[in-house]
Amino acid sequence: MTISYNGAKYCGWQIQNNGITVEECIEKALSSVLGEEIDVVGAGRTDSGVNAIGFIAHFDSEKTQLLDQTAKVIYKTNAILPEDIVVTDIFPVAEDAHARFDATSRTYTYYVHTHKDPFAKQYSLFYKFPLDIEKMNKAAQYLIGTKEFCCFEKLHSGNNTSICNVKEAYWEKYTPQTGQISEEGYYKFTITANRFLRNMVRAIVGTLLEIGRGKKDEQWIVELIQNKNRTQAGQSVSGHALFLTGITYPYNTANNKDK
Repeated sequence: MTISYNGAKYCGWQIQNNGITVEECIEKALSSVLGEEIDVVGAGRTDSGVNAIGFIAHFDSEKTQLLDQTAKVIYKTNAILPEDIVVTDIFPVAEDAHARFDATSRTYTYYVHTHKDPFAKQYSLFYKFPLDIEKMNKAAQYLIGTKEFCCFEKLHSGNNTSICNVKEAYWEKYTPQTGQISEEGYYKFTITANRFLRNMVRAIVGTLLEIGRGKKDEQWIVELIQNKNRTQAGQSVSGHALFLTGITYPYNTANNKDK
């Protein structure tokens, strides 16, 4: 299944004891519609407040109506779900298909604006300092490759390994849909990797922003990766401007039929 959600009200994707999560809402809605207990497995574990577009999850069911009346199941599920979560597709896959372990890459996008904009602030970080996008892009290139990224990982995360393969990382300007006369000062950061550590993208963005405002030079990224010390890197930025925007698999799914 593919899902999109605004993560502002949720404690991330994965079910936990200290607050409501997206996974919990999906499981309750599907269980109600299908009349059986449904366990959903997501492609990743987005942090609290983080958004997703085209998120992939899988579940098992014996109900033939999923094949015969898919549109009706989607409609009923969305009618139960809160307005900030939507199921966009449900489709059959092989019995051994796994939304998390089969994924070959994930892409995140982070939005930043450098002057006050009351319309952009819901999904973009207001950063009041001018930014040098060329410096940030030069620095981002040092992230490319298979490396140990513990310097950008939340402390005590408990991962077996901090090694990730970053395939792309870059900044670009974008055009806001807010009626602003000037398009200057709107930036988005895109990063793709085979896996991400907890808090990794937000820590990377916070670090690159310090380089962009002139506090550090591009080589700082190299030093941080070599030193493997989280406390030396930049502060993590807010999750509200972060979107999981792409997931790829070695087989066809509803959101990557052309890949």
